[in-house]
Amino acid sequence: MAKARALDRRRKSIRSIRKITRTMELISTARFRKAMDRALAATAYTKRITALVRNLSQSGLEVTHPLLVERPEIKKATLLALTANRGLCGGYNGNILRLALNQLKELHAGVPEVRLEVSGKRGISAFRFRRIQIDERFVQFEDKPTFREVEAVANRYLEWYLTGRLDRLDVVYTKFESLGRQRAVVETLLPLGKLEGAEEEGPNQNAATQYEFLPSAASILDEVVPASFKVKLFKCFLDAAVSEQIARRVAMKNATENADSMIGSLSIAYNRARQSQITGELLEIIGGAEALNK
Repeated sequence: MAKARALDRRRKSIRSIRKITRTMELISTARFRKAMDRALAATAYTKRITALVRNLSQSGLEVTHPLLVERPEIKKATLLALTANRGLCGGYNGNILRLALNQLKELHAGVPEVRLEVSGKRGISAFRFRRIQIDERFVQFEDKPTFREVEAVANRYLEWYLTGRLDRLDVVYTKFESLGRQRAVVETLLPLGKLEGAEEEGPNQNAATQYEFLPSAASILDEVVPASFKVKLFKCFLDAAVSEQIARRVAMKNATENADSMIGSLSIAYNRARQSQITGELLEIIGGAEALNK
């Protein structure tokens, strides 16, 4: 049996760790609520603007947009992986990295030129450890990504796609579906294609929508289609931010509960060791007193 003093030191050490995990759990709870509100607000807007672009492109007019046209041959592709700058969030980063590595392998098998861009220090370190070349790094996105920051990245992708430097853009991130469900996914944002996930609400969602264009349908598409892409990319960053905070909250909550369990077990062991020590000291005193009496 371990000595009581050693058990007490271990218990104090775990109590200190518990304070840290409990504090991180509370911080993650506060951050994820704010991030979740932003993600939910962006979800409705993203669906609506995507549905608008789909309806405009299917309105029967002979109008199209380069972002909606799929390239007959994919020669240049970019893979963007959204990871976290910090750890202690369970399998959040691991799930994204596994999916990103598989997608990168598939792209290299069928596309001549593939670029890898990574957001988050954890992802950058993981790819560097595997000696995989990273063409662009982003570390400025925390739990509150702004639209202006994401727009700067989106404008670069749009310029590359329109000038022929990019034929396909895939984004690997953790999609936020609900408080209890987040999953790592791969989404192709360029070309916009058929605009999946743009379901309209209401009983007449399958009916044709009539629009009056002013000044023209082409000019409206030139404004709305790029905006739709920017919003969809921004939504990916928002989902990644809220999913990271949820994963960290769950991980820290489990760590706190495990620390409580260990503290309880060590307290029982400490009490037994202390009682055994006291009993031994009493027996020594009693034995010494009897020896003096003889």
